[in-house]
Amino acid sequence: MSTTQQPQFTLALNLSETAVQQVRGFMEQEGVPAATGGLRVSVLPGGCSGFKYGLNIEEAPLDDDLVLDIQGVRVFVDTFSAQYLNGVTIGYHTSMQGSGFTFENPNATGGCGCGTSFTA
Repeated sequence: MSTTQQPQFTLALNLSETAVQQVRGFMEQEGVPAATGGLRVSVLPGGCSGFKYGLNIEEAPLDDDLVLDIQGVRVFVDTFSAQYLNGVTIGYHTSMQGSGFTFENPNATGGCGCGTSFTA
């Protein structure tokens, strides 16, 4: 009998209350059920500073994802991204210039003005 092993990694990732509300709204708009779907948070090579963040609403996690429950929102993180996301707080900011998700990353050693790119 074969069993699938989950990655052995503890991840502390936070979503502000405003970010949670936005994610729930996006999931509802896209018809993604909260019981199976969630927010994918990823770190990808690229961006102005070397890495960039990715956020997507997805129907279900992949087999090797870490699955977190943050204030009732399921969050999916792949093992590559997890190493860069420990301690990160994701917020949501609205201003006259626009609105969008923000990232506060204590692991970042640098960044750029766009707010979605960082160096680790």
